[in-house]
Amino acid sequence: MAERYDIVIVGAGPGGYVAAIRAAQLGMKTACVERRATLGGTCLNVGCIPSKALLQSSEKFAEAGHRLAEHGVIVGGLSLDLPAMMARKDQVVGTLTRGVEFLFRKNKVDWLKGSARIAAPGRVAVAADGAVSEVEAGAILIATGSDSTRLPGLEIDEERIVSSTGALSLASVPRRLAVIGGGYIGLELGSVWRRLGAEVTVIEFLDRIVPGMDRELGRTLQRVLARSGIEFRLGAKVVGGRAGNEGVALQLEPAVGGERSELKADVVLVAIGRRAYTEGLGLEEIGVARDEAGRIKVDAAYATSVAGIYAIGDVIAGPMLAHKASEEGVALVERLAGQKTVLDYDAIPAVVYTWPEVAAVGRSEEALKAEGIAYRAGKFPFTATPRARTNGDTEGFVKVLAEEGSDRVLGVHIIGPDAGTLIAEAALAMEFGASAEDIARTCHAHPTLNEALKEAALAVDGRAIHA
Repeated sequence: MAERYDIVIVGAGPGGYVAAIRAAQLGMKTACVERRATLGGTCLNVGCIPSKALLQSSEKFAEAGHRLAEHGVIVGGLSLDLPAMMARKDQVVGTLTRGVEFLFRKNKVDWLKGSARIAAPGRVAVAADGAVSEVEAGAILIATGSDSTRLPGLEIDEERIVSSTGALSLASVPRRLAVIGGGYIGLELGSVWRRLGAEVTVIEFLDRIVPGMDRELGRTLQRVLARSGIEFRLGAKVVGGRAGNEGVALQLEPAVGGERSELKADVVLVAIGRRAYTEGLGLEEIGVARDEAGRIKVDAAYATSVAGIYAIGDVIAGPMLAHKASEEGVALVERLAGQKTVLDYDAIPAVVYTWPEVAAVGRSEEALKAEGIAYRAGKFPFTATPRARTNGDTEGFVKVLAEEGSDRVLGVHIIGPDAGTLIAEAALAMEFGASAEDIARTCHAHPTLNEALKEAALAVDGRAIHA
């Protein structure tokens, strides 16, 4: 007889493995199906974690070459050991993926190694090493994540034309790198290779980078990255490409139409977004409904159109963020256990890990204007923040948006040092329905970067102290 579980989770990324651990904590007999040789999904293996490791290493290289002298630290004979940098990245990934495997053992989660297919409601087939076995499940959770979106006419070979996966493992620093896509993936990886010496050109179809964020953040980030040497081709589309002995020649046209031009590069990174990964799951056969973008349709409780089957993370609508998937996984299994967990999607932060970092939570000014919501804005620059000044990282600002009348915080937008860490306080404030006054009245330690958020909250009422 097939072994029976209370819940079988398909996919061991941040959504799946977190859901599995929480389900086991709640007393459910839990299994997680994962075909990779290591747990953690795209995020830990070829996404969030290795990219942040390279961002950190490349920033140290750039700091040693350009910024330490002002601190009285003189570095002579600076050189790049790219294999050592890649080895460190791989070591970080290995440590964290083994950590997830340890947590599975600790919480008695069964890792079913192989590829999953939902044979029927309540039954999951697992294929591995030429054999197929089935398990029974009281509930099935699809958490298979997403894959890089392909660009027609450019075949990815992960050598000269690469996805984000290939861009994390280049054997040498390309002399010329073209990045197709001005979102967070393209900008982060473009920053890595620019710091290491590549000439980087970012091509974006729209007239702005990081289009999902507050427009002022995008303008400021573009200005800073341009100063670092990154070139931008905005309002441009790639209509073709040809790989030859001397690299890749891209054919570009203005997004609104016009004369064609050519851009040559040694390596091309295709970073135009991600798509839900649902191949091979048997969704059509069992009748799981999907939308026009291929994402699985779910209700407010993450239930699909088939009873007993649920979905979270990148395979459903919403921002494709690892932490969003994790919180959805926790919310779902807690609801299955009889709790009434609800996720506040307005309080989910987003971060771009360039330097300076960019982070946001809640609605942008453009969104508030489009919705006709009256608001007040308070803004404070890092140039006037003592800790930023002592650290030598004064680029950027904090902006707080509060509802007119109630003063409730509707959005916080940060570009500056450690913005990804600072945004947590803003997310917590929004989770508890705080007002700008609440943030302004909270005592912040001095000198810290967080004081910029306090001052921006004060600025909502026109009473910033240090500006």
